[in-house]
Amino acid sequence: MILANDNFQQLPVSYLFSEVGRRIAEFKSRNPEAEVIRMDIGDVTLPLFPSVAKAMRDAIGELTDSATFRGYGPEQGYPFLRDAIALNDYRNRGIDISPDDIFVSDGAKSDIGNLGDIYSKECTVAVMNPSYPVYVDDSVIDGRAGDLVDGKWSRLHYLGCGPENKFLPSVPDEKVDIIFLCFPNNPTGEAIGRDDLQKWVEYARSNGSLIVFDSAYEAFVRTPDAVRSIYEIPGASEVAIEIRSFSKTAGFTGVRCGYTVVPKSIMAHYSDGSVVSLNALWNRRQTTKFNGCSYVSQKGAAAIYTPGGQHDVKAATDYYLGNAKIIKAAFEEIGFKAFGGQDSPYVWASAGDGRDSWELFGYFLHEFGFSTTPGSGFGSNGEGYVRMTGFNSRENTEKAMSRLIEKLKTHNSK
Repeated sequence: MILANDNFQQLPVSYLFSEVGRRIAEFKSRNPEAEVIRMDIGDVTLPLFPSVAKAMRDAIGELTDSATFRGYGPEQGYPFLRDAIALNDYRNRGIDISPDDIFVSDGAKSDIGNLGDIYSKECTVAVMNPSYPVYVDDSVIDGRAGDLVDGKWSRLHYLGCGPENKFLPSVPDEKVDIIFLCFPNNPTGEAIGRDDLQKWVEYARSNGSLIVFDSAYEAFVRTPDAVRSIYEIPGASEVAIEIRSFSKTAGFTGVRCGYTVVPKSIMAHYSDGSVVSLNALWNRRQTTKFNGCSYVSQKGAAAIYTPGGQHDVKAATDYYLGNAKIIKAAFEEIGFKAFGGQDSPYVWASAGDGRDSWELFGYFLHEFGFSTTPGSGFGSNGEGYVRMTGFNSRENTEKAMSRLIEKLKTHNSK
C-alpha cells in the first residue's frame, strides 16, 4: 500500500474559499429564489482588455500555421515578455532587475507553494496573522509548520497584525529563516511604506533571512509613499524574492500568467557549507518540474505593457478601487470599523460586538444576500472580521450595499 504524506492529515478538511463556496451553494439550494451577490472571492468581473484579446488571437493564429507554429517554449518564459517586465515594472522605475532574474509562471499561487522546493525543510517560517491561507497551508504540506496546538502551528512564527499597529507587523526578536510578507495586503487591504519595509530588509540582511514578498496587488497602490516593489528598498535584491500576478491587474484569473523575481544576488548554502545562488536553484527547479506558461497567455501578458494596455490597467484598477470605496463607506455607515480599500480592492471590517467571523458571514448571507469571507480563515487575528472584495460589477456592488443600508435603516426605524 502507498504511504501518503501525513502532513495532509493536519490540514483543515477544506480550503477556506472552498468552504465558503460550499456554504453559499447550500444556502442557494435551500433558497433557490435568492440572488446571492458574491463579494467573497477575489475573482475579477471585467473582461480581457481589447489589446490583450487581440494579441492572444494573433498568437493562436500563429499556432495554426506551420510556418509560425511553436511547441515547447522556454521554461523561464519567452524573452519578449521577460524583457517587457524588466523594462516596464522595474527599470523604468529606477530598479535594477534583469530579464534573467524573472521567471514567468501560471500564477502567484503556484509559485508561492513551489518556492518551498528550493529552501530546506528545516527552515523556520514567519507569516503575518492574518494572512493569505496558502502561506500556512503550503508550510504544513511541506512539513515546516509542526503541530497544530490551540489553533496555531508550533513551528510557525506569527507576526501579529491589527488596528493597534495599523496591520503592519514588527520584526521578530528571534531569527526566522523565511518571511512571507504581502503588500498591499490580502486580506486587510493595507499597504506598507518605505520606512516600515526598510526595517524588514535590514532584519533579513542582518539575520541571513529570505523575504518572500507577495506584491500581487501592486497596481492598485495610489498612496505616494506606499511600496509597489520590495526592490525599491536598498539591499532588497540580496534578500528578497518578489511574486507578481496578472490576475487582478488585467483579468487573467482564468488565463493564468504571473511571474516571480529571483535576483541572482540572493545566495544560500547547502548543509555542507557550499554556497549556491537561489536563482540557479529556482531555474533548476522550473526546468525539472515546469514546461512553461503557454505562448498564447504570454503574448496576452506582453500586450499589457503597450500604451493601450497600461491605460486599461489603470482604468480597471480604478474601477475596482471605486467598488471598494463604496463597500467601505457602507460598512462605516452601519457602524463597523473598516480598513483597506485605498491601495487594494479588499475591505476588512469588524462589528466589534463579539460576533465571530462565521457568524458575520451567515448574517450577511442570510439577511442581505451577499457573501463575505470570514476573517478567521486568514488566522486567529482575523477572528471577528470579514473580508469583502471590490471585484464584482459596480451594479452588483451598489445593489449589495444598498440592501445592507436600506434594510438596516428600515429595521432601526421600527
